[in-house]
Amino acid sequence: MTQPQVTYDDVVAARKVLADVLVHTPVVHSRALSEIVGGPVHLKCENLQRAGSFKVRGAYVRIARLTAEERARGVVAASAGNHAQGVALSAGLLGAKATVYMPEGAPLPKVAATRAYGADVVFAGQTVDAGLDAARKHAEQTGAIFIHPFDHPDVIAGQGTVGLEILDQVPDAGTIVVPVGGGGLAAGVALAVKSLRPGVRIVGVQAERAAAYPASLAAGHPLTVEPASTMADGIAVGRPGDLTFDLIHYLVDNVMTVTEEEISRALLLVLERSKQVVEPAGVAGVAALLAHPHAFEPPVVGVLSGGNIDPLLLAKVLRHGLAAAGRYLAFRIRLSDRPGALATLLARLADLGANVLDVVHERVDSRLHLDEAEVLVHLETKGPGHCDEVLGALRRDGYKLFFG
Repeated sequence: MTQPQVTYDDVVAARKVLADVLVHTPVVHSRALSEIVGGPVHLKCENLQRAGSFKVRGAYVRIARLTAEERARGVVAASAGNHAQGVALSAGLLGAKATVYMPEGAPLPKVAATRAYGADVVFAGQTVDAGLDAARKHAEQTGAIFIHPFDHPDVIAGQGTVGLEILDQVPDAGTIVVPVGGGGLAAGVALAVKSLRPGVRIVGVQAERAAAYPASLAAGHPLTVEPASTMADGIAVGRPGDLTFDLIHYLVDNVMTVTEEEISRALLLVLERSKQVVEPAGVAGVAALLAHPHAFEPPVVGVLSGGNIDPLLLAKVLRHGLAAAGRYLAFRIRLSDRPGALATLLARLADLGANVLDVVHERVDSRLHLDEAEVLVHLETKGPGHCDEVLGALRRDGYKLFFG
């Protein structure tokens, strides 16, 4: 490994900078995950950090280490939301003007929070990478200091303080699981933890639809991918950072991917069982635990990296998670277009113990015969077995079912 531009001593120094500014976030034990994994699982709740995520750690350290003259020129950043809020809050605390470039369509609560912390928000492109380009141009034109979301020694050192806290809170940790976008958090945590406990495994997790690291690690250098649409917008980064890639390449034991279904199931479990409101990117590590429970040596610590989720998205993701967990069922069903047919169906569903959430009745459609109607039904069920029981009973009753 080449001489790193960020060291363990930098992480220790960053911890001192942050000591009186940020929350020492709690670690909570998850009985549900412990039963699934077969050993103790704990969750590091960075969703409870100021500004709602770990990002404020690196942003504050970076801005705090600027000279007074540099802070007077202002700072500029690009982010889908969490780094934006971290920079906005940190700049306000340190007396610097902040401008943040965000993707068009960024979650409205993140936009509103960034503005509420005092930053000017400018929309640029559809991705974080487009915003990064715009932010760099802004810095060149105005003299503002560009605050990179992950690829800077001060930022990595700040994020590494999460690792120091984990070792204080769970000194016997065997594996630490970290969401990965650009890699600042994973790189910092790996640097801090491996410096003190080389035997602790560090596992990074990316959304399958925005996974630049697996291919980059295989190639031995950062590659650019085009992130597809993913609910985990906070880790949808098209290219690893140069510094973060180097640290992750040598210090992180494995980087794996998770699907949208696995992310939604994880969000539902964390909300129901641990009572933590977390954004999709923030539960990527938990999603990996659910998908591959025997791949992690306990005690395991999963980092819940952020909790800034749009309530509208939360409702959609929870429904997605319920469906993935077999507790939500949607299908279309053909009925005879006669009085009482719908009432008979609903009574049958009640007999089967299914809770009807929504019904849409369609009579006029080219696919239907004159004596037919079609109903779109949304049900709450008790699990996969109950779904099979409901569908099987309806088919035996002679109903025609359609999906998709």
